[in-house]
Amino acid sequence: MHIAVAGNIGSGKTTLTKMLAAHYGWTPKFESVDFNPYLSDFYEDMERWSFNLQIYFLNKRFKDVVEISRMEDVIIQDRTIYEDARIFAPNLHAMGLMSTRDFENYSDLFDLMMSLVSKPDLLIYLKSSIPNLVAQIQKRGREYEKSIRIDYLTGLNKRYEDWIQEYDGELLVVNVDDIKFENRPEDFRTVTDKIDAKMFGLFSAVREVSE
Repeated sequence: MHIAVAGNIGSGKTTLTKMLAAHYGWTPKFESVDFNPYLSDFYEDMERWSFNLQIYFLNKRFKDVVEISRMEDVIIQDRTIYEDARIFAPNLHAMGLMSTRDFENYSDLFDLMMSLVSKPDLLIYLKSSIPNLVAQIQKRGREYEKSIRIDYLTGLNKRYEDWIQEYDGELLVVNVDDIKFENRPEDFRTVTDKIDAKMFGLFSAVREVSE
């Protein structure tokens, strides 16, 4: 089974992934950030490095999805392949930071990949306001994130909201402005209670198919 955590930069995806993996005994799949050879360059010069960065992420995440499909464990994934193609690449294109030629090439490659994989069994979306995202980004203090533009972050947030409105898979929305799962145990229980309610039906469906 494949559980995925989605959300904007600084929304708490990695933290929640770690906490849920520990709570349920699930196997975590984390987003590759610290070893990304393009990320620092991208934040310094977005137009020059946008296509390179998005192809790197697409390649890594497609490998992850293929690997997840072959595993028997319950996998919880930090960020999905859909976010690259539905959020980040279109936002860069709309801002004039990725050429139409590069964006169309990227989109064709993504469509081909999506014909070969399935949606997550459950998508957990971490909804956040821009001030909360900025506070969290500043709190974690990553050097390469200091130059993130507010208009870039705002554009991403709008696209996340639009994408979630149209998402047709199993979905759980967590408003992280109000639910501080990292610091308040009662809020984390709220999240796990909601997941339990969703997962009961999902596990029942899996048992029915296997039987």
